[in-house]
Amino acid sequence: MHFLDLSTLIAKAKQALTPGPVALVLVEDTVEVASTFAHLQSLGFAQVVAVGLPAMTEHAEAPHKLDYDVSADNAMPALANALIKALPGMWFYYCYNGEYLYYPFCETRNVREMLTFMQEERRKSVMSYVIDLYAKDLTAHPNGVDRDTACFDKSGYYALAQHDAAGETLERQLHVAGGLRWRFEDHIPKDRQRTDRVSFFQAQAGLEMLPDRSFNLAEYNTVSCPWHHNLTAAVASFRTAKALRRNPGSRDVINSFHWPQSADFEWSPQQLLDLGMMEPGQWF
Repeated sequence: MHFLDLSTLIAKAKQALTPGPVALVLVEDTVEVASTFAHLQSLGFAQVVAVGLPAMTEHAEAPHKLDYDVSADNAMPALANALIKALPGMWFYYCYNGEYLYYPFCETRNVREMLTFMQEERRKSVMSYVIDLYAKDLTAHPNGVDRDTACFDKSGYYALAQHDAAGETLERQLHVAGGLRWRFEDHIPKDRQRTDRVSFFQAQAGLEMLPDRSFNLAEYNTVSCPWHHNLTAAVASFRTAKALRRNPGSRDVINSFHWPQSADFEWSPQQLLDLGMMEPGQWF
């Protein structure tokens, strides 16, 4: 279905988007749109929505398309909060074009099985970590994107405890950084340097996504439950590479993203598990 605006989508959400889970893909440009949707569909998402301006979403092989300005201030929180109210109980996942979701055992277990397990763990969100991908040769691929030679940083990541306004440590909440956003931090706004992202969330009454993409209910922002570690996911993303190559200030001074800690990306969840970039928790 093609929705001409958000209000039309909300009016028809129960009819169009059930059963879930629902994947929302914010389409910012025409780079790797088709591969993003093919990847999500291979994971077993029941509903996939291409969210963006018509000129962008016409490239999307998705069951649903929503005309929406993803560059507007608070575009994602506004979209998420409208859908939370419309579809309580529904699981949502969000990403951008040129991003690829991985979770433990995703080569043999679909996303519905993963979310069923998380519900059994009494979790209503899944923490993920964005892993920056980049082309090995920026001369051959000046936009920083090439799936065939995709690389990523195999080390150089760190996590810090989160604190509230009073300086108190927030329980089980982390600030994670690394990848291109760490190595080229001078070119990245500070509020965009974090790599942790609550990619999955289950809608419920009173839930609200805040402007920084965290949630007003603290438990949604936690890495795991209090009694043991939970499953986490990874989002392999060309988005930062694209931004650094698109911005004249960084493009003119960055000739290569490759460095001694670069590794070829194998498009495999096992590689990310082996490097500790996601974990299975109690899911065996």
